[in-house]
Amino acid sequence: MEDCHFFCVPSASGWCIFSRAMSEAPHPALLPTGIHDLLPPDADVEAQVVARLMKTFAAHGYERVKPPLVEFEETLLSGAGAAMSNATFRMMDPSSHRMIGVRADMTPQIARIAATRLGDAPRPLRLSCAGQILRVAGSEICPERQVGVVGAELIGPAVPAADVEAIAVAAEALRAIGIPSLSVDITLPTLVPAVVEAYGIAGMPAAALRAALDHKDIAAVAVLAGEAGELLAELLAAAGSAQATLGVLDRLDLPPRARIERARLGAVLDGLSAAAPELKVTVDSVENRGFEYHTGISFAFFAGADAAHGPVGDLGRGGRYDAGNPSAPEPATGFTLYTDTILRTLPRPVSPRRLLIPPGVDPAHCQALREAGWVTVAALERVEDWRAEARRLGCGYVLQGEIPVAVG
Repeated sequence: MEDCHFFCVPSASGWCIFSRAMSEAPHPALLPTGIHDLLPPDADVEAQVVARLMKTFAAHGYERVKPPLVEFEETLLSGAGAAMSNATFRMMDPSSHRMIGVRADMTPQIARIAATRLGDAPRPLRLSCAGQILRVAGSEICPERQVGVVGAELIGPAVPAADVEAIAVAAEALRAIGIPSLSVDITLPTLVPAVVEAYGIAGMPAAALRAALDHKDIAAVAVLAGEAGELLAELLAAAGSAQATLGVLDRLDLPPRARIERARLGAVLDGLSAAAPELKVTVDSVENRGFEYHTGISFAFFAGADAAHGPVGDLGRGGRYDAGNPSAPEPATGFTLYTDTILRTLPRPVSPRRLLIPPGVDPAHCQALREAGWVTVAALERVEDWRAEARRLGCGYVLQGEIPVAVG
C-alpha cells in the first residue's frame, strides 16, 4: 500500500480527516502562500535598513526591546491585541497544554512589556523593536503573511506633542534610508464614531455605515446615515491637503466630542509644521481600515511616484492607542514600519566590490583589502583561468599579485 499520512482540519460540523499520499509531497522549495525566502542581496539590504532605522530611533532616546515570537493567547490578544484576533495563528503549546498565538503585530507586545516588566519605569517611556510578524492572511496590496517590521512606541503622555514626535521620528528614519518624496496621511479614527454616537446610530446600522465609509460609497452613506448623511458626506469629500481639510472641518457643525478631535488635529499639524516642515501632510478624517484599535490621531506613510517600483502601498502606520490593562489603560502612541514594502520602494543597491583571492595570499593583505572596502572571496583550490572563475563566483575582480584587476 502506498505510504500515506493523515491530518485533521476543523469544519462547521466538527473535525474533518484527510489523507495525502507521501508521493504528493511538495517540492522542497515550495512555501506556503504569502511566505517567501529573502535571497542575496535583499537579505543583507534588509539587515542594513533595519539597523539604520533603529539607529535613528536610538538617537531620539528609544530603547530596544525584544518580545517573543509567541505568547499565551489570553495575553497576546488582550487590550490592543484584541483587534488582531482574526489575524493571529494559534496552536496548542505541548509543554503547558495552553493555547498560544504567533504575534501578528508587535505593538500589543510592547504595551504588555510597558505595563508589566517596565511598569515602574519613568514616563514617558520610549521603546523600539524589530522582528518578524505572521498573519493568517495578507491583503491585495500586501499579499505577504510573514512581514518584517520595525517600530517605536511612546508610552505615557497624552499630549499632542507625543503624536508630533511619533510622526516626526518615523519620517526622519524613513528619509535617512532614502525614501523618495515621503508623505504622511493623518486619520481620525474616533471622529466618525463621535458623529455616529451624537446622531444615535448604533448596532448593525452603525456597522453598515462604517463599511460604506471605508469604501468611500457616498450613495450608501446617504441612505444609511439619515440626518447625519450630509455631515458625513462633507467629511468624506474633505480628504486632501491638511489645510484644506482643516478649513472644511472648521465650517462644519461638529458634535462636541468631534470638535475635540478637530482641535487635537490642529495642534498636531501645527507641531509638524515646525518639527518636519519638509514632510508632505494630507488628512483623511473618515479612514479607519487598519486603525481598528487606535483611539486618536493615526497616520500612514507613503512614498512618491518616483519610488523604485511605483506605488507599493503604505510603508508603515501608527497612531494613538491604549496600552496597559483594559481596566487601567495608559495613553500611548507609536508606529510600525514594514521592511518588505520599504525594500520595494528603495532603488536597487549597488553591488559591493567582490574580489576573488587565489590561495596562498598573505592574510594580512586580505585584511587590509577588506578594511579598504573590498569583499574578499577566498578560492579554496587553484584553477587554470582565474578570470573565468571570478565571473562564475560573481566577483568583478581577481587579485593578481597584490593588485585587484577587473575581470571584464
